Amino acid sequence: MPVKAIYYNEFGSLDVLEYGELERPELGPDSVLVQIAAASVNPVDWKLMSGGLRSRMTSVFPVVPGWDLAGVVREIGPSVTRVSVGDNVYGYARMDFVHHGTFAEYAAVPERVLAERPSSLSYADAAAIPLAGLTAYQALVHRLHLDAEDRLVVIGGAGGVGTFAIQIARALGADVYATGSPNNHSYLEDLGAHPIEHLPHSRQTLATIKPTAVLDLYGGEPLQSTIGLLGGAERIATIADPTIVAKGGHYVFVQPSSNDLDALTDLANSGQLHVEIQEHFALADTKAAFEASMKGHVRGKLVIEIAELEHR
Repeated sequence: MPVKAIYYNEFGSLDVLEYGELERPELGPDSVLVQIAAASVNPVDWKLMSGGLRSRMTSVFPVVPGWDLAGVVREIGPSVTRVSVGDNVYGYARMDFVHHGTFAEYAAVPERVLAERPSSLSYADAAAIPLAGLTAYQALVHRLHLDAEDRLVVIGGAGGVGTFAIQIARALGADVYATGSPNNHSYLEDLGAHPIEHLPHSRQTLATIKPTAVLDLYGGEPLQSTIGLLGGAERIATIADPTIVAKGGHYVFVQPSSNDLDALTDLANSGQLHVEIQEHFALADTKAAFEASMKGHVRGKLVIEIAELEHR
């Protein structure tokens, strides 16, 4: 059965993206066939397309990009026990190699990457959470062990990961400071952070604040500026610079986790985690969504609307 999808048959620029039909992915014994209502764009999607990550992840063409999804379970494999046909789910559908992702009408994904969709959120809002939300959660909870005694600095607070990190940190009781451009300062305040100028311009301010933990989303000089402020890298987590590990810090490469998704679901349903979507796109317009992401300066997330499915 053919399904509509975005795909590419070679690495390259936006021109390699195609919109058309592919065969519906096969269902394995421990996988789940999800009809996708919405997916979201992350920078890793176009970085993979460009070939920039080919040394780190194996791609099998044609590649359907996309790792975030929200939708409804339509079929399950014989060893699946946690979800049932008809369940509303969302997830971070990263697999062992890059092949059939979530920018399609259907995806076959391992049961372990899915969780129940937050009942308080639409499919579009739920699809915006998994990769960025899990990245923030795993960095703050599993790596930095953040608690109410902490003063956290988020370097780059207005993007997808930063938006969720501020809210998760506030839910944990931490005092949060976030760097951002002046036009995003009111947005950062609405999320619960004290806005500050981009590093290194805010170095003197941070020296006064005396942060106890840092989540870095940029790398480079802003990251290096914070190491001295903390007296070391032990309580720094970054998604941008693996060399921080040699200095005692934490490099975070997000992992699929249904348990961590459940924690994010609880935060969303309790009103402690809100979703900011800058723009919605149709599946056929994914190229425009990639272009917007590649320009940078996205506030929150970009979402691909794929199908209108019944809410329950």
